[in-house]
Amino acid sequence: MKYLLTHKTHPTVEEIYDALHDEITTLSKTTIYNTLKLFVEKGAAAQLNIEDKCVHFDGDISTHAHFMCQRCGTIYDIYPSKMPIIEDFASLQFGAHNVQNVQLNLTGICEKCMKNKNKESKQK
Repeated sequence: MKYLLTHKTHPTVEEIYDALHDEITTLSKTTIYNTLKLFVEKGAAAQLNIEDKCVHFDGDISTHAHFMCQRCGTIYDIYPSKMPIIEDFASLQFGAHNVQNVQLNLTGICEKCMKNKNKESKQK
């Protein structure tokens, strides 16, 4: 949990394992997966299914969305002040439904990659 809270990179099981296995030599990927699964079940972490090839985890369980750059793979947090519609979805109640969890994932090209592409184009 400490790793999730101090690394806002939305890590995968593999990334957590690579970061911690030298420090905790008995650590296994199965242990990490099972621990993260428990964190998600208890509401202490969020599981992000923002891409097909792997699952990411987030220690920040506040209401927010995610943007993943298709070029560099970075996942950015987008908070309600930048996207007020999230709060509307999270508080939505209708009929027999009471929405308690909303995940909004966006993909595209991040500002940093766009700037790098523009610099490359100008240099040619």
